[in-house]
Amino acid sequence: MPNSNASLMINVIVTLVQGEPTFSYQSISGDPLPSGDITVTQASTITYRLIDNTGKGLKFIGAGFSTPFDGVVDAVTVSSDGQYLQLLDTDQTAGETKFQFVLSNTTNSLFLLSPDPQVRNEPD
Repeated sequence: MPNSNASLMINVIVTLVQGEPTFSYQSISGDPLPSGDITVTQASTITYRLIDNTGKGLKFIGAGFSTPFDGVVDAVTVSSDGQYLQLLDTDQTAGETKFQFVLSNTTNSLFLLSPDPQVRNEPD
């Protein structure tokens, strides 16, 4: 999904299907984003809003990157209530990076990992 704005919000919807967490993504306007992947064409803040339909008290605690030193994403912050996670992307480095959301829950002390959405930078 091309990003023409300096900020973008994506809903991360987590539901339980036969007891297993399932992730889906949609733009704030409600358009589905099948994989959660986005393309950035200018410096941007990407905000992910958690919609927890599991009843398990999910909260973002961070994001894990398979290539944290590639310069595609510059920083990650999480809101104090764990409902929002932001990626700062100055769009200075071309390429793509994959990551997984890390979430806690109120049912046990285990962490939940999301499937790996990715950010693709295409600087001008």
